[in-house]
Amino acid sequence: MRVLVLGAGQLARMMALEAIPLNIEVQAFDVRSDQIVDPINQQVLGEGLQQALRDADVVTAEFEHIPLAVLEPCEQSGKFLPGSRAILSGGDRRIEKALLQQAGVASAAYAEVHSKAELEEAVQQLGLPLVLKSALEGYDGKGQWRLKQIEQLDTVWAEVAQFLKQASKKAKQGIVAEQFIPFDYEVSLVGARGKDGQCVYYPLTENHHVNGVLSVSLPRSAHPLQAQAERMFQSLASELDYVGVLAIEFFAVADRLLVNEIAPRVHNSGHWSQQGADTSQFANHIRAVCGLPLGDTSLLRPTLMVNILGLDQLPDCVLGIPGLHLHWYGKAPRPGRKMGHINLAADSADALAQHFAQLIALLPAEDFPELAQMQSRIS
Repeated sequence: MRVLVLGAGQLARMMALEAIPLNIEVQAFDVRSDQIVDPINQQVLGEGLQQALRDADVVTAEFEHIPLAVLEPCEQSGKFLPGSRAILSGGDRRIEKALLQQAGVASAAYAEVHSKAELEEAVQQLGLPLVLKSALEGYDGKGQWRLKQIEQLDTVWAEVAQFLKQASKKAKQGIVAEQFIPFDYEVSLVGARGKDGQCVYYPLTENHHVNGVLSVSLPRSAHPLQAQAERMFQSLASELDYVGVLAIEFFAVADRLLVNEIAPRVHNSGHWSQQGADTSQFANHIRAVCGLPLGDTSLLRPTLMVNILGLDQLPDCVLGIPGLHLHWYGKAPRPGRKMGHINLAADSADALAQHFAQLIALLPAEDFPELAQMQSRIS
């Protein structure tokens, strides 16, 4: 069986690595170059979407920001999972918000904003502070503005208007103004839904961000909000008739979850599953879209994940820490780019905390800020 992944980055690479033991071949279609590539070694295998679709048994995606010119023929092929509606929902905040309402899943109150006058109306309707987010291509903290006080409105709108002007050549860019949520912490749920509707769930994962980019993920077994998160997942997955891995990011506010955003794909906050679960998120996505039984998602042992941003090497001595696994993506370094990740696992929470402290001491603090803030969460 051959799976075609739209996108040729690290997520396609990790899916391909997990597909090998299943005797499933994975190819990737680079939507920028129109080339078919091996996602592991980046060797060019062919060119053109039609050839890629013709040779594939199943088509899936590693990211949401896929041009309609690519999405439409994939949908028409009848091979595309989880389907264009799911991908569009993850790539456009306006569609995502409408989906959440249709599925009856709670999220921050919002308004679409196209002008300064509409922003003023949003302030009246939703109150302050507000978070303004670009409808398209906003991720890792990009395309966002915070409006805290009414005196900032002119300045913030000037920045947003300039952004919209620069984006005018792109399809239907817009702004969503969301009510700011004073959350306690952020969590994500990664789950998988098979072709038969069966759902499996990884443990809720606590996430720490630095400058809007995920830094550390820490899965929690028996989290008190796990059942609530699973119900919300089921509602969304059923609404979309979803097949594959789906990630949902939440704000935790006391004993209530509010959806921040969805990702219709394998997700950065689920990378820990490579060492912390019997079946990783990458293996379960391949299983789901190929119609195979889904694997066990239980947390086998205390585990955490640390993102590596902008660096293509670490001190060799980190490999001496028990339970540490390095995952490099084979990418050229540039500031802020996701270059790889570290998975750290141990037999107990105390041991994980000790090994995490060892890791923090060995990593350059300027490149890995605020790691210590997650130490206190390990228990």
